[in-house]
Amino acid sequence: MTTQSLILLAVFLAVLLALAWPLGAFLAKVGEGDAAIKGLGWLHRLELGLYRVAGIKGDRAMGWKAYAIALIVFNLLGTLFVYGLQRVQAWLPLNPQGLANVSPDSSFNTAISFVANTNWQGYSGEQTMSYLTQMVALASQNFLSAATGIAVVFALIRAFASRSANSIGNFWVDVTRATLYVLLPLSLLLSVFLMGQGVIQNFDSYKEVALIDPVSYAVTTDGKTEQLTAATQTIAMGPVASQEAIKMLGTNGGGFFNANSAHPYENPTALSNFVQMLAIFLIPAALCFAFGRIVGDIRQGWAVLGAMTLVFVLMTLVVFAAEQQAHPALQALGVDQATSALQAGGNMEGKETRFGIGASSLFAAVTTAASCGAVNAMHDSLMPLGGAVPLLLMQFGEVIFGGVGSGLYGMLIFAIMAVFIAGLMIGRTPEYLGKKIQAYEMKMTSIAILVTPVLVLAGTAIAVVSGLGTAGIANPGAHGFSEILYAFSSAANNNGSAFAGLSANTPFYNTMLAIAIWFGRFAVIVPVLAIAGSLAAKQRLPVNSGTMPTHGPLFVVLLIGVVVLVGVLNYVPALALGPVIEHLQLFQ
Repeated sequence: MTTQSLILLAVFLAVLLALAWPLGAFLAKVGEGDAAIKGLGWLHRLELGLYRVAGIKGDRAMGWKAYAIALIVFNLLGTLFVYGLQRVQAWLPLNPQGLANVSPDSSFNTAISFVANTNWQGYSGEQTMSYLTQMVALASQNFLSAATGIAVVFALIRAFASRSANSIGNFWVDVTRATLYVLLPLSLLLSVFLMGQGVIQNFDSYKEVALIDPVSYAVTTDGKTEQLTAATQTIAMGPVASQEAIKMLGTNGGGFFNANSAHPYENPTALSNFVQMLAIFLIPAALCFAFGRIVGDIRQGWAVLGAMTLVFVLMTLVVFAAEQQAHPALQALGVDQATSALQAGGNMEGKETRFGIGASSLFAAVTTAASCGAVNAMHDSLMPLGGAVPLLLMQFGEVIFGGVGSGLYGMLIFAIMAVFIAGLMIGRTPEYLGKKIQAYEMKMTSIAILVTPVLVLAGTAIAVVSGLGTAGIANPGAHGFSEILYAFSSAANNNGSAFAGLSANTPFYNTMLAIAIWFGRFAVIVPVLAIAGSLAAKQRLPVNSGTMPTHGPLFVVLLIGVVVLVGVLNYVPALALGPVIEHLQLFQ
């Protein structure tokens, strides 16, 4: 790895910390339900007005079951809305290209994907979705799915902070406040910044422009080859900056364009690339500080953030090392892929020359660690071990920063597991933040941890033994297996990125991946809320000489060990069949 890449990583983490600290203090106020945050009284009045219009009693507390039912119903209605709008977009306004209605299986997959904060895309955005669908259906769910994740983690944090309560908050209030106070203002600021960098924001029809250098190509029909010349190119337009902002801040990842953040209209400069990476991690990191403040011990937030950061740095260094070595096959052909100072040698296949290997590798680690799914390079072109890192970061359970809200509540589930294991080792009833961890919590914890490995491994197994599944593989062998494993890992862990060598826009994959996405989201959320309800009802015990500290280096190491062992061991055989074998074949 190069000095340039290491400096980039260090600066990224330093700026992230500087921004996350004050945002964490603000998020704590939002999560605690401060009636009117200082200076934002006008926004509080708007919030109360929204409750009156919707007929919601903002002061009405919910038990965990009522909270979970409201959450599921809300997201089901969102799924139906997004599905329906895609099916009739051809007859609706803001469709200057006259794009057709989306097919039933693709609409089904996309609706579930965007509602579940996954944003898996088996389609090309600029060729499939009208402006109305992009804004009203997809962008709205970018906000609401992110707000749902924040609501769930607020409910869990309140459970730890409470002293014997029967409620965990109000879902409608939490979603409203997360959207109104956090996601909308940050998205507005980031949208303006991105437009200043060159990200487009318009409702124009697509532009047909003349090529400076016409391109000749051959077309073969019925055994006859004909030489044709392309003298023009179609350049897509659209309201991109507004969707790009919430795509990053909400760890959504669905790109307006098929090329996603590698497209110059989505990510035009090195500065926009850096800021987009910061936006992906900003709220997940800030929520760690909010957690510490709400439970009354900021050291708890630092411990969780420290565990996340250590694993992230180690995994990023592996990507740097893997991608900054020459590809043996291309080296044997005498191809020198990267010689400039920006690229600093190594594997430039599938990467943007605007960003180079360092920024592309860091982006790959950030987006898969944070359950975002936005990409600025082709993950399918990563070296085998470089591609294994995004796989592993997803298979950890998307808890290394993770999605907005989902990353922290996932890490807290692992923290519960860690104190339970520690309690077994010392023969003491485990406690976390003064709450006893008993049989019920461990049952729910086991469900939350095991759901995604079951979905990933079962889905991959069905795909590789099914003709419908193997038909989508473009690269047979170990790499093709990795593509399928990556797709189900991305879906079940609500990431949304893809290796991109798999033809997944088929009824088989649209249906299978949608099932993995739905249960990967809500079959984890419901046990988390059940744990929150159970913990909220318990007395918070005072710290005594026998209490295990959960804010020091020892606990950080224990937490990392549990995440690595429990989260990844399920996948070791599958990883051996994919990237490990491919690496050995490439370098034998």
